[in-house]
Amino acid sequence: NGSSSNDYKHPVAPDAFRGFMGGDVNGITAKIQEGYFNKLGVDAIWMTPLVENIISHVDEGTGVSYGFHGYWTKDWTAFDKRIGTKKEIAQMVKVAHDHGIRVIFDVVINHTGPVTPLDVQWPEEWVRTDPGCTYQDYGSTVTCTLVKNLPDIKTESTAEVKLPDFLIKKWKTEGRYEEEMTELDAFFARTNYPRRPYYYIIKWLTDLIRDFGIDGFRVDTAKHTEEEIWKVLRDEAVLAREDWKKTHSTEVMDDSKFYMVGEVYNYYAGNGRIYDFGDKKVDYFNYGFDALINFDFKGDAQKSYQSLFSKYDALLRGPLKGKSVLNYISSHDDGNPFDKSRAKPFESATKLLLTQGAAQIYYGDESARSLKVKAKGDATLRSFMNWEEQKSGENAKILEHWQKLGQFRRNHLSVGAGKHFLISEKPLVFGRIYEDKLIRDMIVCALEMNTGIKKIPVQTFFYEGEVVVDFYSGTTGKVLNGMVEINSPFDLVLLQKTE
Repeated sequence: NGSSSNDYKHPVAPDAFRGFMGGDVNGITAKIQEGYFNKLGVDAIWMTPLVENIISHVDEGTGVSYGFHGYWTKDWTAFDKRIGTKKEIAQMVKVAHDHGIRVIFDVVINHTGPVTPLDVQWPEEWVRTDPGCTYQDYGSTVTCTLVKNLPDIKTESTAEVKLPDFLIKKWKTEGRYEEEMTELDAFFARTNYPRRPYYYIIKWLTDLIRDFGIDGFRVDTAKHTEEEIWKVLRDEAVLAREDWKKTHSTEVMDDSKFYMVGEVYNYYAGNGRIYDFGDKKVDYFNYGFDALINFDFKGDAQKSYQSLFSKYDALLRGPLKGKSVLNYISSHDDGNPFDKSRAKPFESATKLLLTQGAAQIYYGDESARSLKVKAKGDATLRSFMNWEEQKSGENAKILEHWQKLGQFRRNHLSVGAGKHFLISEKPLVFGRIYEDKLIRDMIVCALEMNTGIKKIPVQTFFYEGEVVVDFYSGTTGKVLNGMVEINSPFDLVLLQKTE
């Protein structure tokens, strides 16, 4: 909670963890400045949607709930003042970039927020309120309402639509009607797109890139929208980012491309690039996505280290070559995470951060924030961050473990993107190599070793006589007869070249 001035006084008290609890953009900015994310090795921050959500509340069967999570959009052209202002969000993005951290915004096209006495329904030309999705095939997953109280945007519609009266009235009240209409007219004139619902929303979402220079989108409910729409979003996003770069040349971090990761619920990396609806198979990677969230990983994390690493090496060099997956052990809406009781926090970190592909650290993973609290439904996953707990005791040790692995991962492309080589099965020793035209990076990791003195075979990853350093303990050792001796109180070794 970086600013108490935007703390929200709920008209009706929410049930546990189902309302605005004070978290805001200023709080994120403060943590970036504090160095919290850099210490954790984080190179991108993903936030749930920041656009203006419904004012009032609903009860979905789990108690009084407000749109604190950001997925109940009221106005795609405004930010939710309970989270932050335009100026505060611009500052957060700038500070993140100054610290070498990219910013990923969560975006929704599939649905609006629920209807309440204070939040009117979008016109029937824009949304449907039935039938509900039954997930039997493609049609009953896409052309339907995700849940009963979420009006579904008619993304399949070819009819041109006018803006909702309530939105026009809102813009006029806020003194920005002419500006918004001028921008819309310019967008449709430039693109020659028909004024269908999803084209409006694509315009509004890509304004976030053009105005703030954000680096990527995490696309919510991707499989509930026609896949062709995501290609349009990607194309417009790339153009918007290039426009921002032209006017902010001194603020550009590097020449990296705009990034899009999709939430195709229940997509499993083990199935390769395809998601199967039963009557239709879709390769979402062909529609603008660089990566998909991997619902496979939480189950795969039950495997041995070598089985886990070899599986993802084969996938990312085989059917997923040139693309990636976003692995996680817990998230904001998965009620069956890996290690729900937080009994294996060290193993969780080691498996997530040393597995190939991208890694998502959900807030509190790094300090074993409890996922078992007195709340209903997915609110159990969204408890207060355990800031005080991580300052001492076991939680502090857990955080330090995550920090060391995170920094090692960030420092070495070979960890997440390199080719995996098994050196020794028992104890497990492996190497990773990443090579392209400009970079050659290699590391050697040893897991489940004894504490104290240990000898690690490194084969030809380091040359004979070379002094290498264990990033985890800070201890150095020399390569003698293809072995490195490390004396540390830890059972894990992360070997890298000395600088």
